[in-house]
Amino acid sequence: MRPIAKLILYALMMLFMASGAHAIDNGQWENTDPAVREWYRELKQPDNPHVSCCGEADAYYADKVYTKDGKNIAVITDTRPDEPLKRPHVPPGTEVVIPDHKMKWDRGNPTGHSVIFLSSPAADGRRDVYCFVDGNGV
Repeated sequence: MRPIAKLILYALMMLFMASGAHAIDNGQWENTDPAVREWYRELKQPDNPHVSCCGEADAYYADKVYTKDGKNIAVITDTRPDEPLKRPHVPPGTEVVIPDHKMKWDRGNPTGHSVIFLSSPAADGRRDVYCFVDGNGV
């Protein structure tokens, strides 16, 4: 492959990867502490630091986390109503495997909860993990 073709292919791949996650902000920020709101807005994916983890509409408390067969598993513990956050419902007790490359450790967490950020459901109901942030505080 010619060098210019490789460069164009690389640029297209980067553009495609960077456009994969879009934070949803449909007015759910009004009732959020400004410091927490800013934390949500500035949080970036650990494996793609130019792409947002997304926001409250993609965030679920997951205060129970355990390891099984070498995989980290977050258990959704979020009982907040979904409508004000404008997010799809994920029932408490739902278990989600957290890929190692989606564990975020560098930004602290002012929410007081472990938070998992999930994509919108695909046609088959599957959801991707954007980020997982432990709830140990700032």
